[in-house]
Amino acid sequence: MRPYYEADGITIYHGDCMEVLPRIVSAPSDAIVTDPPYGISYRHGARAGGISLGMDGKTIVGDDLPFDPTHLLSAAPRLVLWGGNHFADRLPSSRGWLVWDKRDDGPEMDQSDAELVWTNVVATVRKWTRRWSGATRGGREQSEGRWHVNQKPVALMDWCLGFVPGGRVIDPYAGSGSTLIAAMERRRPAIGIEIDEAHCESAALRLSQGVLDFGGAA
Repeated sequence: MRPYYEADGITIYHGDCMEVLPRIVSAPSDAIVTDPPYGISYRHGARAGGISLGMDGKTIVGDDLPFDPTHLLSAAPRLVLWGGNHFADRLPSSRGWLVWDKRDDGPEMDQSDAELVWTNVVATVRKWTRRWSGATRGGREQSEGRWHVNQKPVALMDWCLGFVPGGRVIDPYAGSGSTLIAAMERRRPAIGIEIDEAHCESAALRLSQGVLDFGGAA
């Protein structure tokens, strides 16, 4: 396998994770932290009265079919899977869910107030709060351009990494690289796999900007 990007302990492979993951030797300390397609046929569009972010009509590769997490469950011993509520019937039972409160006591939203994360690394429910709705985004990414239709804040992914301390991070659905940036900031080795080359390019660009623009958890 030839890396699309490789620097500072971070590697990106452009390809299908179904083909790439089996070729990555998993260690007991490895952790998969990823935001896969949920199988909900999401198509980005400007909300009524909202601001277009230049992504109207964009979709996510693989989101048009029900998502089966089997290949992830067997790929690493520690797992943090975003969107698990959309495919919970295909996941083992878990008491350990993470919650991202996106509303933060703000006005009512026409989308979900929160997002859920299935894990096998915590035994309780934990919550992280940050306003994030379209163009309204808290933290350092408020001034950054939008890279992905389902982009997660770097600080949010840093929070997730805190539940899997030490070891290598693997993100089989790397998108625009927020998990990889969080790993880089923690000086942790990480591998990202992304099927969409445009997102590989975005992730590589963001990573190459390094700690100058992304240093420290916001």
